[in-house]
Parts: sequence; C-alpha cells; structure tokens
Amino acid sequence: MKDKILYTFLAILSIIVLFLPFYLIQPSPKNIEKKAIKKVNPDEFKPEIGIEGGILKKSFSGDAKTFNPVMAEETTSTAVIGDLFNGLTKINVKTLLPEPDLAERWERNKDGTVWKFYIRKDAYWFDGKPVTSDDVVFTYNEIYYNPKIPTSAKDILTIDGKPFIVKKISQKIVEFKIPRPFAPFLQAVGQPILPKHVLEKYVKNGTFTSAWNISTDPSKIIGTGAYKLIKYKPGEVAIYERNPYYWEKDKKGQKLPYIIKIKAQIIPDPDVQLIKFLSGETDIYGVRPSDLSQLIPEVDKKHFTIYNLGATPSITFIVFNQNPKAPIPKYKLKWFQNVKFRQAISYAVDRKGIVNLVYNGLAYPIYTAVTPANRRLYDENFYPKYPYNLEKAKKLLLSIGFKEGKDGYLYDKEGHKLEFTLITNSGNKEREAIGNILKDDLKKIGIEVNFQTLDFNNLVSRIMSSHDFEAVIIGLTGSLDPYFGQNVWLSSGHLHMWNPKQKRPATKWEAMVDQLFKKAAVELDVKKRDMLYKQAFKIIGEYQPMIFIVAPEELVAIRNKLKNVFPTVWGWYKREMVYIKQ
Repeated sequence: MKDKILYTFLAILSIIVLFLPFYLIQPSPKNIEKKAIKKVNPDEFKPEIGIEGGILKKSFSGDAKTFNPVMAEETTSTAVIGDLFNGLTKINVKTLLPEPDLAERWERNKDGTVWKFYIRKDAYWFDGKPVTSDDVVFTYNEIYYNPKIPTSAKDILTIDGKPFIVKKISQKIVEFKIPRPFAPFLQAVGQPILPKHVLEKYVKNGTFTSAWNISTDPSKIIGTGAYKLIKYKPGEVAIYERNPYYWEKDKKGQKLPYIIKIKAQIIPDPDVQLIKFLSGETDIYGVRPSDLSQLIPEVDKKHFTIYNLGATPSITFIVFNQNPKAPIPKYKLKWFQNVKFRQAISYAVDRKGIVNLVYNGLAYPIYTAVTPANRRLYDENFYPKYPYNLEKAKKLLLSIGFKEGKDGYLYDKEGHKLEFTLITNSGNKEREAIGNILKDDLKKIGIEVNFQTLDFNNLVSRIMSSHDFEAVIIGLTGSLDPYFGQNVWLSSGHLHMWNPKQKRPATKWEAMVDQLFKKAAVELDVKKRDMLYKQAFKIIGEYQPMIFIVAPEELVAIRNKLKNVFPTVWGWYKREMVYIKQ
C-alpha cells in the first residue's frame, strides 16, 4: 500500500529455530542457490494473456488492528487491507518510477509547483459510486491534514512544514499547489484516496480514528482496489473477491485481475505456515533461510519454485528508549542517551556471526539504515562501521564511568547494575535467536540482559503508545525514496522510535539530520540529493539511535501453477495479471 506503508512496522521475514547447533548443519548458501533457487531476471519477464478464474491461497502472519488505511501503522494491518485502496499514482516495481493509478494522467507548470491530476472516468468505489475530485480534496484536507487525526502521512505530505494546497477544478480534475519544487511529489501522492460519501460523517463527529475498526462489517469497507474484503474472522481467515468495478483490462479486453478470489489464512506461527505450504493449503510462502533444507527436496514433487529476490530494503535493529517521558528509570535513560553507550553495544553485536548462524548467509551486515537494495545510497566505505569487538565495547563503557564489580557485571557511578530488558515479537525466531546471541555476548562484557518476547501487536503498542520499553529488537521496511521514511528519521516523526514527536530536536545531530532531509526534499539534482541523504545516514550511522544489525535477502516459494509471476523486494510486478493454470 504505497510508500507510507513501506515504512510501517514489519515482522521481517520470520522464523529461525533457537538451537544454534541446528544452523551449523544447514546446506551452504552457495550450493543452495546453484541447486534450487531462481534469481529473478527483469529482462526475462514477459506477461502473457491469462485465464480468468481460480482461488489464490495464501497466509497472513497476524490479525489486523484496523481496516482504516490512515490509522494502520503495522504490517499485520496493511497486509490485510493493502489490495483495497489506490492513490493517484503508484510505483512501477520494475522501473521504480511513478505511473498512473486513480489518476489516468497529470500535467504541471514549468517549475513543478502546480499539478493537475485527471481522475479516471472509469474509477468507481466498491458501492458503484464514481470517484471524483471531491474524494481527493476530502482525503487530503479533511483527513491527512486534519490536526485531530494522528497519521504519519503528515510527515510525507508537507514541505518545510507546509501542506499541499488541494482544490477541486472539476468533477474529475483536482489541483495541487506546493510551496516549491518537490523531488518525490509523484510518489507522495500515492497515498490512499478515501470515499467522502462514506467517511465524512466520522470526520465531522470526531470518530474517524475508530472508524473501520476490525469489528466493522467488511461490506462497509469501501475502496477502489482490485479486490474487496468480503469476510474477516480474527485469528482465522480473510477472504476477498475481485472488484467488479476495477478498471484494468488485458489486451483482449478481459477484466483484471484474472484471479477472482483470494483466501488468506491468518497464521502467526511461521512453522505452521511452512507446514500449510508443503501440504498444498497455500500457494505462496515467505521462505526463511532455516526452511531451505526442508523445501529444496520438495521442489519438484510439490511443484513450486524458490525465488531469491536479493537484498531487501528491510532493516533489523535494536532501539534503546531515549524518550524522557517514558516510564523507565532515569538512570537508564541517561545510559541510553549516551552515544558512547550505544556505540559500545554496536561493537558488541556480532553481525557476521548473526548473518551466518541465523540467516544461513542470506543477509547483509549493516551499520546504518541503507541496505544494498538502495543502489543509489549504498556505499560500504562511506558509512561508519562497528565491527564485532567485545574488548573495544567494554573499554567504551568503562570510559563513560561504568566500573566492573566483584560479580563481573558493570555498574554505573551511582551503583546501578548495567542491566536492561530487551523485548521482541514472539514467534519470530530469527529475532529470538538474535536476542539470545546478544544476551550471551553482552554478558561477556558485564551486561545483564533480560530477554523477553511479546505478541506483535502488544509490542507495537508499547513502542508507539505507552512507550513502555527499555530496548527492543524490531524491523522496518524500506522505501524507494528516503523522503518517505521521514516519519522515522525526522525528530518530529511519529515513528522516530527512540524519542518520537519532538517539538524541537532533542540533540544537535538530530537537528542536522532534519535539515539534510528537508534540503533533500526540494533538491531536484539527483546526485546532489543522494549526497544529502548519504550525509544524513552517515550521521545516523555515527550516533546509532538504532543499533543496525542486518538486511536479509528475500526468498519466496511460489506454486508453479501461478503464471505471470514476477516478485521483487518492492512488490509483485503486474500482480493483476497473475493467473492460475491447473
């Protein structure tokens, strides 16, 4: 669901067994790739005319917390509602460039500060009513820019703190005026458009934030997407039917998407997801490195293909809570706010060991938020590194006043033992394995870690609402343009996890990052713009507000009966043209 969604919370890839000796007997990644894993080649993909019909069977890793795309901040929600809505534009995941969606075309003035979008004449809501400029104006002016509605989209849809001016020209033409040239504007207007005739009453009576909750009858969720939700049973299943009003057609005039129904089981345990896939109950499975020894022998017999999509833009990291309002001891807050403390922890993370033991070699160690998936910004030699060095980590801690006690643990100047609680989401055994590795390594330098797991939605609530955590292992998806991560990287950002929604930057380095991001947003020269972002991520890499760990490679197993399949780390290309051939 667009770039906003791309920076919402992720249950990254999923699960690995906790018993480390098991990793040592996995097949080597090089042999695996040569034997059974297919690399996706854009040049080879030529979609063909397909056949209408069939049911696609897949799974979701958890329940939605909301059906409201504006309020969704976790992938368990966005996965469920992702096919229901459209923006004015969308990203072509093959070219990585914007292309028409609800808007069939657009035009702009010379300096790119006034844009007109022409809404499709054949765009209709699920209830048959036409999509108009009134819906667009309502979505932006009454929802995204509404100060009473908390949404991270605000961070994306402002320039220098100023909103876009959105107004109706005619029933099918809407105009956007922006303060100055804005490089990622066409990506920004990919935000979901919502129906005025359905949601206006909730905005007016102040209940929009609770509208379209998971108790809502799915027939009341009105979108424009390729599929509509017709049934949702928490903990069990989500069922979708093809939207009869969807506008896309193939070259023969057949309606798209070809597949007329989707059945998605809700299966939090990835081990169970694997069993369901191998038994034929689902058609698509996000492969964990630890699954390969089970999957590879079944490739021919069970008629599926394993695809390696390459490095993901997703990042896995540890966050220490630096929020002064958080319900944690003040002395711990003092530790976490000390850059040398965070750098020491970063030196104590055995990233290469984690890549090999937890990801079977199918991941990349990272030290800032840039992964190899972002070819323009990734530069191994540009960003600071913190190679695994327990001796250096301990020396850094001693240099900021910690002392070793008789019991071998470190204590601060006030006599507080250096210990903290580290949490992650239960069921994600990759993160569970990382947590156990960290616990063991940190103990070697005198730090006691209380490692706990929580269900994912509870974890998200602690991070986003109560701020009741000390440290967490979590992940974020990436975006095609760093601008769309502003809700994470700007000090005022809703997802600035270590200290969110600051009225003024709490530190000089955060102020510097803010300025670099703001300059990059209006810099139209691509090389200059990239350098501004690189400088920002270099600062983030130096100050380690997140202890960056790995960026996994993405593997997916897909039944061979699914045709026109072209998966990428950014999504499936031309998903509407996927069809089932029995």
